[in-house]
Amino acid sequence: MIRYAYIIPFLPLLSFFINIAVGKRLPRKGDWLCLGTIAIGLAMSIGIFYEVFRAYDPNFRYHVVYPWLTVGDRALFNAGILIDNVTAVMLLVVTIVSTLVHLFSIGYMHGDPRYSRYFAYLSIFSFSMLGLVLAESFLFIYIFWELVGLSSYLLIGFWFEKKSASDAGKKAFIVNRVGDFGFLIGILIIYATCGVLGYDQVFLAIGEGKLSGTLLTLAGIGVFCGAIGKSAQFPLHVWLPDAMEGPTPVSALIHAATMVAAGVYLVGRVYPMFTPDVFLFIACFGLITLFLTATIALAQNDIKKVLAYSTCSQLGYMIMGLGVGGYTAGLAHLSTHAAFKACLFLGSGSVIHAVHSQDIQEMGGLRKKMPITFVTFLIATLAISGVPGFSGFYSKDMILGAALEFGMKSANPLHMIFFIGALFTAGLTAFYMFRLVILTFFGAPKDHHKFDHAHESPPSMWIPLVILAGLSFSFWYSGWFGTLIQKPKSVANLAGISAPAKVVPMEHAAVMAPAPHDEAAKEAGHAVATVEGAPSRGSSQHGERQEAASSHGTSPLSTSPAGVASPHGAQKDEARGTATHGAVAHDADHDAHIAHTAHAVAMYSSVAVGTLGIFLAFVVYSFGWINPDRVANAVKPLHTFLKNKWYFDELYEATVINGSKALSRGLAWFDMHVVDGLVNLTAQLGVFVSFLVGKFDDYVVDGAVNGVASATTGSGSVLRRLQTGKLYHYVFVLAGGALIIFLIKAF
Repeated sequence: MIRYAYIIPFLPLLSFFINIAVGKRLPRKGDWLCLGTIAIGLAMSIGIFYEVFRAYDPNFRYHVVYPWLTVGDRALFNAGILIDNVTAVMLLVVTIVSTLVHLFSIGYMHGDPRYSRYFAYLSIFSFSMLGLVLAESFLFIYIFWELVGLSSYLLIGFWFEKKSASDAGKKAFIVNRVGDFGFLIGILIIYATCGVLGYDQVFLAIGEGKLSGTLLTLAGIGVFCGAIGKSAQFPLHVWLPDAMEGPTPVSALIHAATMVAAGVYLVGRVYPMFTPDVFLFIACFGLITLFLTATIALAQNDIKKVLAYSTCSQLGYMIMGLGVGGYTAGLAHLSTHAAFKACLFLGSGSVIHAVHSQDIQEMGGLRKKMPITFVTFLIATLAISGVPGFSGFYSKDMILGAALEFGMKSANPLHMIFFIGALFTAGLTAFYMFRLVILTFFGAPKDHHKFDHAHESPPSMWIPLVILAGLSFSFWYSGWFGTLIQKPKSVANLAGISAPAKVVPMEHAAVMAPAPHDEAAKEAGHAVATVEGAPSRGSSQHGERQEAASSHGTSPLSTSPAGVASPHGAQKDEARGTATHGAVAHDADHDAHIAHTAHAVAMYSSVAVGTLGIFLAFVVYSFGWINPDRVANAVKPLHTFLKNKWYFDELYEATVINGSKALSRGLAWFDMHVVDGLVNLTAQLGVFVSFLVGKFDDYVVDGAVNGVASATTGSGSVLRRLQTGKLYHYVFVLAGGALIIFLIKAF
């Protein structure tokens, strides 16, 4: 598994470099290379998932680290790979969707002048996301986090000759930098206080009290800011609908299993470090996002924008689920959403490819021309609407149940808003998704020219739709997911527990194997570290077994989730039902009763509101009992408000963008008139001083020099008259001089 984990992300990276360099010269411009490498990665991911599933252990964990940056004998930063149940599921999700998007793109992007570059960008996107999933530290998840942002910029703005596409790429990149800045601040707080960045090391440091209180809350909020950006949460959700300017397969990749999934995955991965305040913060942002974006989707007519705002809303569900303590629920919805949302986006691409339009007001009746696309799109719509038997029902019910359970256990009655808001939005989701289906596939054609030229997509496009539609049924997820993906142990219970296996040179990299697979180690209470290449699950037939240092029993990497401190302080007890813990057992039984009641109520309620939403969609858009245009005119201000997306773009234009422009103009004025003014004044003073120095040089220095020269010349002119060269003049002067001397002595 470790060897596979090394290879999986580097396969698409290799295809990226080859396609960028010589893709145009390869057969079919290299699409087969990019598809083949990600397909091999999918096969390896299936192998990893099989090993994890075969173990069927919620504490399954393999962990390998080696020094990456050292100063002297000290390793400042480590690099490594972490494989656990969440990693195995995410690897499968990313590689399945990415492989199907590559396959779909062969038909969709056929004939594009930058065909080879497009597939190269898909490969670097896949590499970035796979590296993010496998990273075992805050440092490396941040590195791949930024690579995902770069890849999204390249793909969203792929048709850069179109201004709307280039603007959308820049918008996505800049908006995500805002969230990533908060993420960076959170990482810096962690490193400044804990001195380490590995997940397990950080959790241990927090458990030991190195990072606590307000600073821990700020670090958690900072880390969550990264998820706000990548997973398009309020108020940074504005970039995601604009990402529709990229090719439709890119939309499926971004919205289903890569970029937007990164934020939810991050919250799940670092779940133990969040404080109750941070969890409430997360839940509130998720609730706002899921409701706000669902209302916007009601009034959109662009098929891709309806799906884009739907994605924002579903991401809000995942984030809220994680915030109210539904760890399994949030990650389950991430997995199910990847399949049905990828199917919806690729289905919309099939429709756009057939009618050459994105406006659902120009469609209608396409189920007759595109039966495969219609059936697969309908299945995915049933899944996202929460219809029983489909995957969305399974995962959305878990989130609603967790929200209701949280509200019932909370002392604050206002916390019931999480369940009420999520339940109401579930009805909205069913309504606007079936509005989309009815206007696109049912009724009479609205544009006969487009309808007459519509046709079913080629097999390279409908085969991925069929696969994804098959993955949208609930039997793929029910049962095992909740067993394997369980809430991690709280850091409050990690103090004093052994550290992970020590870091050794890469050629002898330490691998943390799950302790329960080694009976001797389990009896001794130790985790097992094996040299890389040793068999999984602690087999002693190959390699030398090393024992990780442990003074308090099991490693935190293999502790039972029982006894987890809930995000909001409710304690569950491992010893529930024992005579010595009767009071705690009673509380646990009471909590279990509340949980059972909450999930039962949530299930029936979600089915009821979903059915109501679907029925209303048919009443309005199929049966014609209610005229939607008349309703829109009756509530025109509200309809306009929703159609214009709550005016967030205009608000940001008026405040952030125009404010930035005004600040830039002010700084430019300050630069030209103050900074440049001081520079120019200094220059003028320099010129004036130079003028004075020049005059001093001309009249004083040069005057003195010239005066000496003139005196010398004048004296020379006088004295040279005494040098006549005639002998009798010299005799006369000599005689005259002698006479004068004689006369002086005589007197």
